[in-house]
Amino acid sequence: MFEMLVEPGVAPDDLRQRVLAAVQPGERPRRMTFEEFLAWADEDTHAEWVDGEVRMSSPASDQHQDIARFLTAILSAYVEAHHLGIIRPAPFQMRLAQSSREPDLIFLANAHLTRRKPTYLDGPADVVIEILSPESATRDRGEKFFEYEAAGVPEYWLIDPLRQQAEFYLLGSDGHYRPALAEAEGSFTSRAIPGCTLRIAWLWQPPTVLEALRELRIV
Repeated sequence: MFEMLVEPGVAPDDLRQRVLAAVQPGERPRRMTFEEFLAWADEDTHAEWVDGEVRMSSPASDQHQDIARFLTAILSAYVEAHHLGIIRPAPFQMRLAQSSREPDLIFLANAHLTRRKPTYLDGPADVVIEILSPESATRDRGEKFFEYEAAGVPEYWLIDPLRQQAEFYLLGSDGHYRPALAEAEGSFTSRAIPGCTLRIAWLWQPPTVLEALRELRIV
């Protein structure tokens, strides 16, 4: 088991060297503080920190990457054109009360940009998007659902490529998620990203990014 304490005033580079030196080649540290986790993980490490434990993520499928790429492209263009905030795809950590998750995609509104740190988001995003896989489905619908709800993430999108289903949850005034019904034409209009309407069929049969941006009146 790996465990070490952080000394006050230790520089991030020094901390990273200490963490790496304490871990045998090929070994995954099991328990660490959040600061140690940030020092240990690099840009190519797909992992999450939950109650002091490091949890690795499985490789993403080709379809998963297609959906993530498409959403990143159109949402980034939309929020930039309307000066609404920023989009961050994985890998980018979102630190909550007892965990640090790595959502597939997040939106952070201008009003909350102070939460953005150089290597992670310190607090909830305004929209969290998770693209399900057989390995992650239980976690995304279970642990993460309740963590995001408790943290106050206003919108949670769950996209299931295998079943070609998309679920959208809005945080109510009581602090609990409620499912948002898709509109008659098979679209969902975000509340957290004002005016942004997503055609759900785009997730399974995407148009070109340019075609989507034309429909969103970005170009």
